[in-house]
Amino acid sequence: MKKICVFTGAAMGENPIYAKSAYQLGQMIASRQLGLVYGGGKMGLMGRVADGVIEAGGHVTGIIPRFLDSVEIGHAGVTKLHIMDTMHQRKEMMYAESDAFIVLPGGLGTLDETMEIATWRQLGLHQKPIIVFNLNGYWQHLLDQIQYIIDAGFMHHGNVKHLEQANTLDEIADHLDNVANGSLVTAAVSTATSG
Repeated sequence: MKKICVFTGAAMGENPIYAKSAYQLGQMIASRQLGLVYGGGKMGLMGRVADGVIEAGGHVTGIIPRFLDSVEIGHAGVTKLHIMDTMHQRKEMMYAESDAFIVLPGGLGTLDETMEIATWRQLGLHQKPIIVFNLNGYWQHLLDQIQYIIDAGFMHHGNVKHLEQANTLDEIADHLDNVANGSLVTAAVSTATSG
């Protein structure tokens, strides 16, 4: 079974579209016989993605550090919950267990995970797809900043492919179908045209 890692927040956000879309994404992952790997919590968008997979009968691997288990509160309904000693161990296991990554709205933790896995890809440590779900334009400033970094000469234009962009659940579904069918080669999507 191929597994999709979802990076997202332990908060719901102000706009109800975030929680609704997180749940729908979970349902889509399960409907394609893909497994979910995520931060292990039951709170916020993390919990909603896991709920969507669980309620559709899918497989969920949660990975949470011990000190956060009482804050984000480990999701009791997951198939397997790994409790790690450190954040670094958590992230390393999430990356190793996954075949592709989807970035939903979130905070600093989501940014940290996204930038690290993108850097690892830039360095050639993996070739797994990283899809930024620019839901409701949430990540537009980040995507613009990445283009600015390229334009300022601190990142090669060829590296834009390390972060793909999807603006709708239908576009995410296309990516999931590619993963489910074994087509893990990513298509470069220019952030400059994402307006």
